[in-house]
Amino acid sequence: MAYKVPFVDVPTHFRRLQTPIIETITQVLSRGNLILRDELREFEKKFASFVGTQHAVGVNSGTDALYLSLIAIGVKPGDEIITVSHTCIATVAAIVNAGGIPILVDVGEDFNLDVTQLEEAITPRTRAIMPVHLNGRACDMDHLMSVAQRYNLTVIEDAAQALGARYGGRRVGSFGLVAGFSLYPFKILGAFGDAGIVVTDNPEIAKKISVLRDYGEDRETGEILYFGFNSRLDNLQAAILNLKLQYIPEWIERRRAVAQMYREGLSGIPQLRLPHFSGDKYFDVYLNYCVCVVDRDELVSHLKECGVEPLTPISLAKPLHRHDALGLERFSLPQTEKIAKEFIYLPINPEMNDEQVQYVIECLKNYYRKAKLK
Repeated sequence: MAYKVPFVDVPTHFRRLQTPIIETITQVLSRGNLILRDELREFEKKFASFVGTQHAVGVNSGTDALYLSLIAIGVKPGDEIITVSHTCIATVAAIVNAGGIPILVDVGEDFNLDVTQLEEAITPRTRAIMPVHLNGRACDMDHLMSVAQRYNLTVIEDAAQALGARYGGRRVGSFGLVAGFSLYPFKILGAFGDAGIVVTDNPEIAKKISVLRDYGEDRETGEILYFGFNSRLDNLQAAILNLKLQYIPEWIERRRAVAQMYREGLSGIPQLRLPHFSGDKYFDVYLNYCVCVVDRDELVSHLKECGVEPLTPISLAKPLHRHDALGLERFSLPQTEKIAKEFIYLPINPEMNDEQVQYVIECLKNYYRKAKLK
C-alpha cells in the first residue's frame, strides 16, 4: 500500500542526498577501500566526538555492539544483567548470548527503566545494568549511575534509539563504561543496511572490541588474541554514515518540531496520552512518537484507511517476558504490560512536511469525533 504519510520515507531521504551519496560511493569504490579502511576510521573518530567519548568502534549491528560490549567487560556465565522487557529482543538476546542472565525491571511512564526499582533487583550475582534509552529519550542517569556506583556495577548503555538525546547536558552513550548504538536504516543515523557502533572512554575496552570484531586478530601484530567474530562495519556504509553525520543536528531539530506540532494539535484529545514528560534535564530526539490509547486496534485500522502508516513493533506489543520460548515469565511487570496493550508509534521523520503532520492530526481528531458521536 502506498501511504500518504509513510512511517519512514527512504526514497525521499535518498533523493535529498542523492548527489553526495553517489559521489561518496564512487570515491570509495574508485579507491578500492572496502574493509577497515580510512573512511571507517574517520567515521569512528567523528562519531566518538559527537557523542562525547574518546573512542568508537564500528561493528556490523546494534545487536553486536551490545554483545561485544558484554564480552569485552568479561561477563561470565551466571552473571546477572539488569535491563527491561519493554525493548527490542536484541537487548536481552545480547545478554543471554554472552552468557549472562537477564533480570527484568519495569518501566516508568516515559517507557524507560524505572530507576526506583533498581536496588530491589540487585543480588550478589549482579554484574551490570543495561539501561535502554527508548524512543529517543534518555533514562534518569543521575539516579542510575548513583546506584551503579554504590554497588560497584558496570553500566552498558543501550543507546540504539537515542543518538543525540541528552541528559543533564551530556549525550547518551557518554555515561556508562561502554555504550552500543544501532545504525540500522530507520534510526536517527541510518546506514543503507545493517550497521552499529560501540563508544567508550576506556582504551582497553575499545582495543578489545576492535580485535573481537575482526576474528580476534590484532592487525598491528598479527597475533590472534581471542576466538573472535566477523562483525566489522562495512567501509562503504561507514563512508555514507560519515556523510550523513553532519546532518544529525538538523534532522533532530526537525523531529522535535514535528513532535511539537503533534503536541499542539493533539493535546485536546483526552483519550490520547502523548510522549511529553517533565524534567528539565532531558533533551528528547523523538526517534519514535509514541502515544498510548485504550482502543489501539480500532485506531490503527482507521489510520491505515486514511493512508497513514502507524507502527506497533511485535516485540513491544507482546512483551519479551510473555514469549514462552524465552523463559522469562517469572517477572511481574505491570506497567510494561499496560504500555504493550496501548502504544502506537505515529509517523515522525525529517522527511515529513507540515502538511503531512497536519493530516495525521486531522485523521486522529476525526476518529475521536466519530467515536464521541457513537
